[in-house]
Amino acid sequence: MSFPPERASDRDAGFPAGSPPRLRKEWEDTKPGDEDGEAAFKVLSREEAQALKAANLPLSPWRIVAWQALAGMVSVALWGFVTRQGGQAASALWGAVATVVPSALMAWGMTRRPALNAGTAVLSLMVWELIKISLTLAILVAVVWRVEYLSWPALLVTMVVCLKANWLALLRWGRIKN
Repeated sequence: MSFPPERASDRDAGFPAGSPPRLRKEWEDTKPGDEDGEAAFKVLSREEAQALKAANLPLSPWRIVAWQALAGMVSVALWGFVTRQGGQAASALWGAVATVVPSALMAWGMTRRPALNAGTAVLSLMVWELIKISLTLAILVAVVWRVEYLSWPALLVTMVVCLKANWLALLRWGRIKN
């Protein structure tokens, strides 16, 4: 099997001599007229910019907390209805509390004042995430010490349901495309 002779552009692109022609395709992200290799920049009109901004409204962290609380309430109701035991429903309630309260605290902390720059925004995110994890662990330790008839499956399943409610919120507001 023989391949066409090597071209100078193939050598410049880093392809080895004698490589198959399918590897020699030109880069697909360059368009005619882009001599420097950068994509053309399109300036938006005022109406186009407003339409783009209206189509991409920011998602409030409070909506995500509300979805978590709703998922927790549904889970508590289901545990109580299906098992007919108050201990199961109480354990599920503690699972919801251990998820929703730290998330609400983090949402409050992240939205109370805007970050001055990207570095402080990242630092703020890390600090509030550490506070959220610490509060979650503190709630769980307190529940283990204080709740007499604790149902671990009810507590953990409700925590997972509440944590996965974030995806429901993102799907609801169109942030995840199917």
